[in-house]
Amino acid sequence: MTQVHFTLNNEEVQSIIEHSVKDEVSKNILTTVFNQLMENQRTEYIQADDYERSESRQSQRNGYYERDFTTRVGTLELKVPRTRDGEFSPTVFERYQRNEKALLASMLEMYVSGVSTRKVSKIVEELCGKSVSKSFVSSLTEQLDPMVNEWQNRSLSGTSYPYLMTDVLYIKVREDHRVLSKSCHIAIGITEGGDREIIGFMIQNEESDDTWSIFFEYLKERGLQGTELIISDAHKGLVSAIRKSFTNASWQRCQVHFLRNIFSSIPKKNSKPFREAVKAIFKFTDIELARTAKNALVGEYIDQSKYTKACETLDNGFEDAFQYTVIGNGHNRLKSTNLLERLNQEVRRREKIIRIFPNRTSANRLIGAVLMDLHDEWLSSTRKYIKFDQ
Repeated sequence: MTQVHFTLNNEEVQSIIEHSVKDEVSKNILTTVFNQLMENQRTEYIQADDYERSESRQSQRNGYYERDFTTRVGTLELKVPRTRDGEFSPTVFERYQRNEKALLASMLEMYVSGVSTRKVSKIVEELCGKSVSKSFVSSLTEQLDPMVNEWQNRSLSGTSYPYLMTDVLYIKVREDHRVLSKSCHIAIGITEGGDREIIGFMIQNEESDDTWSIFFEYLKERGLQGTELIISDAHKGLVSAIRKSFTNASWQRCQVHFLRNIFSSIPKKNSKPFREAVKAIFKFTDIELARTAKNALVGEYIDQSKYTKACETLDNGFEDAFQYTVIGNGHNRLKSTNLLERLNQEVRRREKIIRIFPNRTSANRLIGAVLMDLHDEWLSSTRKYIKFDQ
């Protein structure tokens, strides 16, 4: 049987606490975890599974009673197990106050069955002792996975998302004893009112024209509509899929990635005037003014061999890099995928504890839970991500 002994004296657990999020999704997951923990403790107390004939049986199950439990993430509605002798009392309530947020995040790590890195083992042992049965982990994951899957496949109908940001995150997954790289495609939708939502993610074998097309079709089948501008980097497969999947929309090339591409071909030494002139172009939110400045710069520098390639890159990619000024009211938050970069960092903060996922399902579970948390945090905010009237 799994012995549950909660302690909290590990620096990595403290780090998880600092980065966990308060929201409705956390409440739902925490409720599931607590209910399963109490069920597990009742089984340990009785020393027999449900309907099991056992000479060591100490009592009989006697249903549940409901109890509201107030935490920092909100009030949880729990089903507290009872026994026939009335002597069973779960330890969740007496031990919960000092590790409530750690429990949620760390249990998500524990759920990833088969991961035996020292870091993960240490966290799990700090929270739950050294004896964690596979059946206990399975009973929790079987309840968590539907939550993630339901959110991952929820309907997008009824809301228009004129602005779509998308990017890919690479992770490592074990398959048949091999460690393979997988691509996690992620999309953020921005509504007409300026709110941001995580509208989808999908783990696939690679990043290509085909996988991006599959991802976009998955979004459209769930009801994605009204998309006018897609913001992304210039990966060939991604751009090709955008052109095919969103035939009546424009592509905004991420300006941050574009600037890196421009500057990658010039020497670092004695190139400051050129760099500053290029950066000045990207400060314009009027495409005509930006185009005039670009033409002047190209005319001045293109015949200098060390700047020729950079000028050609700028000239060829200019129009795609300024589509946000035509469609997005020139709002700076639509000219790059910086929002997705920050989201990826939040996923990485948890993912680096696991390092190598034991299978794709476990990766989907953890990444999905992190994205759900962030999504709910965004929805609960009273501030608009973009104020289009300003």
